[in-house]
Amino acid sequence: MGITKTETYTDQTLALASIFKALGHPARIAILQYISAQSACICGDIVAELPLSQASISRHLQELKTAGLIKGEISGTSVCYCINGTQFPFLDAFIKQIQVSNTTTCCP
Repeated sequence: MGITKTETYTDQTLALASIFKALGHPARIAILQYISAQSACICGDIVAELPLSQASISRHLQELKTAGLIKGEISGTSVCYCINGTQFPFLDAFIKQIQVSNTTTCCP
């Protein structure tokens, strides 16, 4: 398989790919669901909630943070995470854009 030439894609397309890559793991979906149910979250709370190791949770949190889906703030010796609300309208707009508005299908 050839090398992906990311420079040929728009910044918006690359940002969407990053978001979907981050959403492509069930642990990250579970982390987002857990964080969204909290007003703020400390990483240790997530480890107690999900059947994953601290190292795995940290790796998934970093992927979510890199994609811009969560924000993290150092509080003493812990990092508190919360949902980054700015990315979800962007994602929602994309999904609405690709929804089929025509009920006629071209494929049998």
